[in-house]
Amino acid sequence: QLQLVESGGGLVQPGESLRLSCVASGSTLDYVAIGWFRQAPGKEREGVSCITSSGGSTSYTDSVKGRFTISRDNAKNTVYLQMNSLKPDDTGVYYCAAQDEYGSTCPLPNYDYWGQGIQVTVSS
Repeated sequence: QLQLVESGGGLVQPGESLRLSCVASGSTLDYVAIGWFRQAPGKEREGVSCITSSGGSTSYTDSVKGRFTISRDNAKNTVYLQMNSLKPDDTGVYYCAAQDEYGSTCPLPNYDYWGQGIQVTVSS
């Protein structure tokens, strides 16, 4: 069964950058789309970004467009989320999730596999 582990979170100041990694084990990421989600305290979880297995389809929520970049290295079973120009509103627990894409494009409506999440805090 596919398992996902996030890393790369932490505490940064506004304007700084972080790169999150999502490493998969138990299965390859062939034909698997990966999504990044986040949940801020007291708020619902929201989709941040998505990438299909080939990288040919990506999506971003409006608030991160131009600042975040999703990418993947299937040989390493890893998906990245490069986050630049971070803002306090980007604070939250970030999760990666996986779903067999069956030819779909991003964003996917549902995800079957989830990581445990990692904290990102943007504060001065």
